[in-house]
Amino acid sequence: MKYLYFIAILIITTGAISCSRKTDKLKPKQAVVVDVIIAEKVSFPSNIEVNGVSLSEEMIELHPEISGRLTYLNIPDGASVSAGTILAKINDADLQAQLEQQKSQLDLAVKTEQRLKKLLNVNGVNQADYDAALSQLNTTSANVKVLNAQIDKTVIRASFNGKLGLRMVSPGAYVTPQTLLGTLQQSDKIKIDFTIPEAYAKLAEVGNTVYIQTNDSEEKLSAIISAIEPQINLDTRNMKVRARLKTGNISPGTFLKILLDKKEEGIVVPSNALIPDASSNQVVLVKHNKAVFTNVETGIRNADVVELLKGVHAGDTIIVSGVLFVRPNATVKIRKVRTQIIEPAQDSNLVAK
Repeated sequence: MKYLYFIAILIITTGAISCSRKTDKLKPKQAVVVDVIIAEKVSFPSNIEVNGVSLSEEMIELHPEISGRLTYLNIPDGASVSAGTILAKINDADLQAQLEQQKSQLDLAVKTEQRLKKLLNVNGVNQADYDAALSQLNTTSANVKVLNAQIDKTVIRASFNGKLGLRMVSPGAYVTPQTLLGTLQQSDKIKIDFTIPEAYAKLAEVGNTVYIQTNDSEEKLSAIISAIEPQINLDTRNMKVRARLKTGNISPGTFLKILLDKKEEGIVVPSNALIPDASSNQVVLVKHNKAVFTNVETGIRNADVVELLKGVHAGDTIIVSGVLFVRPNATVKIRKVRTQIIEPAQDSNLVAK
């Protein structure tokens, strides 16, 4: 009897659970309650801060072209010099002696060629003799040019107006082309190099103004973008930009903060509305009360909002809260339509990542 009693209870319990499951299946899934915004183009500030470095417009290291002993040295530490100023000279006594020898041979070759040319005109000498004399003349003339070029290499001149660095050698030292004599920089003209992510390329257009700050000053200096490297770095996806300093004065080599500022117009959404993915970013749209996951291309972002470049059009309904609970093609219920408000934050710069 007890055995039959337990079997009856088991059958009743199993039937009740089965009925409960069927009932649950028949119940429609509840709609997810969400907040949305209506996509529209708005004006928002595009500000990013990147690092850069100041460089001299022109800068060279002073090296001799040939080996030898310094007979003259004119590189005062930190002095300003003009283009063409002789900064150093290497002993050229042997070259000068060879030059005098070649000049004597050249003088003789010129007279011989002139004499044989007159004889050739009256058939007093054959053509071969004259050609040999002319060849000797040309060879000797070339030797003189070679020696003059070598003598020119013994003199180191300033290539442009600028300021000398620290002198690295002493008079009388034996130097080679690898010896560093000093540096020359054009300190009155400063260029600034910096890199920005590819996504912010439209903030760095030739002719745009950027603002610069050093670590030891709150003063903002201005510079004009003069050139952009056409090749984007394949590893970092950054692009190199160069600007010329317009106001103020900065020493070459100074570490700088570059502030790019530009008013933009586009579709933006709160950062929490974006679903990041390894291959793409997504937002969730509401269409016919259904959740539609859409791939988007993002642009400029800050801590609050993200610009959407592709994938969303003005008038689309975008879910901004409850995103984590929504599934593709799930029914959604709109609780509130939020208003898109963009504050012109002057002090909160966009982060370049």
